Amino acid sequence: MLSMTSFRMEYPSGQRSVLGPALFNIFVSHKDSGIECTLSKFADDTKLCGAVNALEGRDAIQRNLDRLERSAHVKFNKAKCKVLHMGRDNPKHKYRLGGEWIDSSPEEKDLGVLVDEKLSISRQCTLAAQKATRVLGCIKRSVTSRLREGILPLCSALVRPHLQCCVQLGGPQDKDMELLERVQSPRR
Repeated sequence: MLSMTSFRMEYPSGQRSVLGPALFNIFVSHKDSGIECTLSKFADDTKLCGAVNALEGRDAIQRNLDRLERSAHVKFNKAKCKVLHMGRDNPKHKYRLGGEWIDSSPEEKDLGVLVDEKLSISRQCTLAAQKATRVLGCIKRSVTSRLREGILPLCSALVRPHLQCCVQLGGPQDKDMELLERVQSPRR
């Protein structure tokens, strides 16, 4: 069983820059000492992950959340903090950040990838197929020539990247592969 807690940091006064996240990560990199769970940081996101097989696992995650809250010089945006419970028979414990309970979520988007509690990519494949279909519709409406030499490069450049991200992300099931292939098949 695995319980994952995902956070998004918010910078003071709402100012953002390209250099800001890099400087922030350098500034808080020493704050990782004493963290028992897996801690990942990327730009303005911080993720804390830990296995929850017993109450000790739950308590370890809560201790780490408390430590992060105390040591953060930048406030967490608690409205964007979510708990994603993964794994079969997960007890789905509740966690606090400061004095507030963190909401649970059945799925979260992380770096453009939709992660759900079953680690299934079916929803990701469905969204990719919908986006690719919309792009195909735009190509169909805006390009007057139906010659293969004109359409094929457009589809390769604009449609295929949406469909390939699902395949490289993980092994889609047969129904997901059929959905992605249906987008590419010519309409009759």
